[in-house]
Amino acid sequence: MEKACYLIDTTLRDGEQSPGLALGSRDKIILAQLLDELGVYAIEGGIPAMGRIEQEAVLGMRSVCRKARIAAWNRMSVEDLKISMACEPDILHISVPVSDLQIEKKLQLDRVWLEKEMLECVDFARGHGYEVSVGFEDASRAELPFMIHLGVLLQSYGVLYIRFADTLGLLTPGETYDKVLALRQGTGMEVEFHAHDDFGMAVANSIAAVQAGARYVDTTLGGIGERAGNCSMAKFIETASLDYNLPIEFGEVKKSEAVARDIFGCG
Repeated sequence: MEKACYLIDTTLRDGEQSPGLALGSRDKIILAQLLDELGVYAIEGGIPAMGRIEQEAVLGMRSVCRKARIAAWNRMSVEDLKISMACEPDILHISVPVSDLQIEKKLQLDRVWLEKEMLECVDFARGHGYEVSVGFEDASRAELPFMIHLGVLLQSYGVLYIRFADTLGLLTPGETYDKVLALRQGTGMEVEFHAHDDFGMAVANSIAAVQAGARYVDTTLGGIGERAGNCSMAKFIETASLDYNLPIEFGEVKKSEAVARDIFGCG
């Protein structure tokens, strides 16, 4: 029996972090319409807290996208969420650093502070009627018991799904499978997998995540993204469609990539 898998495209957020790439709001809206027509489940439209261009883009996507849900990416900040709410997205995504390296070295704080801040942000967004997803940043270097603890809390707050982010592209497929399976079983929550391609494993790790029960996979057109890039939508579909029910045709993705290359200025 074919199993379902849903794509969340992050071309317009993480993909735009590709070296030398900067998109205007009009470009983003055109690409969002293209992604909507492809049939992706959701589009990560941008980071409204970054400024006017991002805000105009996310707001404009609402008028051209008929099926895809629009998500706005946020830091773990109520002020960020307020700015995103003005853009009327369907989903508010909150990024939460979960490795001790990030919490203690980057933020110079602790797990107690993180848990309190995370729940405050989720409660604020849910209290305003928004659907929320939470991203576990640097999850591949975090302790599983801590992530499971956070996931159980998030489920009680009505969070849609949690994102397991291999932020530095460190994992192998075997490690990905084990960690995603443990997170699914330990929390009972749906999992979204976000891969980076630093060691050429983004597609393989994304397949392994789905095999372990992840329902959502992040992709970008052409695999563009920060550093070595993200999981390529075309390559993922070409591989995963053998075993999973994907509502997107490989040939249509290749056509969309050609249009995107013209917009990116690398056609």
